[in-house]
Amino acid sequence: MKMTMHIDEDVLDRVMKITGAKTKTQAVEIALTEMARRHKLKELLSQGLGMTPDQLKAEFAPTAADQFDRQILQVAEDKAPYVQSGPAGQ
Repeated sequence: MKMTMHIDEDVLDRVMKITGAKTKTQAVEIALTEMARRHKLKELLSQGLGMTPDQLKAEFAPTAADQFDRQILQVAEDKAPYVQSGPAGQ
């Protein structure tokens, strides 16, 4: 559908940079699609996924295993060899 719109150029430029949109039309389509997706997600979450607030909290609360995973990742990052290299073969 073709239409004329007045859109803040700074906002449109920012959306194009954030999304990697090649055209202004593509940037507007991406932004509108994302807005619709967020609204749908908000509706789903407001329904509580069929769980009580306590059940939701228990389901998504961090666990001891999450903390263990973070520790493992930190150790791996600390021991990872960071090598600065030049062109291939150097």
